[in-house]
Order: sequence, then C-alpha cells, then structure tokens
Amino acid sequence: MEMHPVFLYLDPYLIWFYRLSGSAELNFLLGTLALAVLSLLVGEFTSFLAARIVRRHYEKVTGEAKKYQDLSIEALKAGDRPAYEGANKLANEAFGKSFYSQVALSATFVWPIFFVLAWMQHRFLEVGFPIPGTNWSLGFIGVFIPIYIAAYLIMKRLPRLHRFKGRLKYDALQTPNQKSTCRSSVP
Repeated sequence: MEMHPVFLYLDPYLIWFYRLSGSAELNFLLGTLALAVLSLLVGEFTSFLAARIVRRHYEKVTGEAKKYQDLSIEALKAGDRPAYEGANKLANEAFGKSFYSQVALSATFVWPIFFVLAWMQHRFLEVGFPIPGTNWSLGFIGVFIPIYIAAYLIMKRLPRLHRFKGRLKYDALQTPNQKSTCRSSVP
C-alpha cells in the first residue's frame, strides 16, 4: 500500500524520532513516546483554537440551557405543570446541544492520535513486541496506546503546563468583558 502524500512529506521528520539510539527496541519506544507527546501538544493546540472559534456559540447554547432551566424551576414552584413541561423540554434540548458541543470540542483533542496511528501503520505494521511468557505480541497500536496514556498523565501533572493549559481554555471561553473582571479568580 502506498503512503498518502501528507505522510510522504512528513515521513523523514517523523522517522527521525525512531533513529535516536543504536537499539531498535529503544528507538521504537523513544520514537513512539515522541509521537505521543507531539500528538498531545497538537491536540491541545487544536482544542484551544476550536474553543476560541466556537466561543460565542457555546456561550449562547449554555445561556439558553440556563435560562430554560430557571424558567422550568419557576414554573414548577408556581404549580404550572404545562409551563414546567414546556420549559423543561426546551432546557433538555439546550443541554443536549451543550453536551454535543463539548463532545465536538473533545474530538479536536484526539484527532492527532488517529493521524499518528495511520502513519505508524505504514511504517510498523509488521513490527511486534513479544510478551514474555506467552505466544502473543503487541503491535504498534498496543505499544502506542499505553505510552500515550502515560504521556498524558505525566503532562497533566506538570504544574506549568497545567496552569498554562487552564489559562488558555479559560481565556478561550470568556468574552473580552469577562476577561478583565474574572482574570484574578482563575488559579
């Protein structure tokens, strides 16, 4: 199978991570770790950009959800069952839109994983790591996923990156007026 032109262009740069030492096994682990960290960083960046782009829509959807929720609670307190059911239905629809907006934003974080795995398939489809004591072996996906999870957990715990990431996401979802008044309340 022939590589996609994008993979052909990036191949010399990506394969460089797999040629850092003299050991093939160590090279595979180091290269996979480098690609996992790279995919995490690209995912964070695209997630930030997407949050900036859809900020106004997200604010509108969450504002509608809050408004209809408040209306349904007021109708319930007033004993108006039909008004409660109508407002509650609108609130559920607005919460659904808000939920799926968040799902779409989370997809912007994970897309680099699939890109990296597609490239690795062209390069390492036949590579396997035998599991000691068994007749089984792990392929490139079985190695990439644990390394990616470990890199994610380590990067999540880095204090400077965590504060910077929180600041980016907070700023991305705030309007310019909110930034000036709320900046000191974010850790």
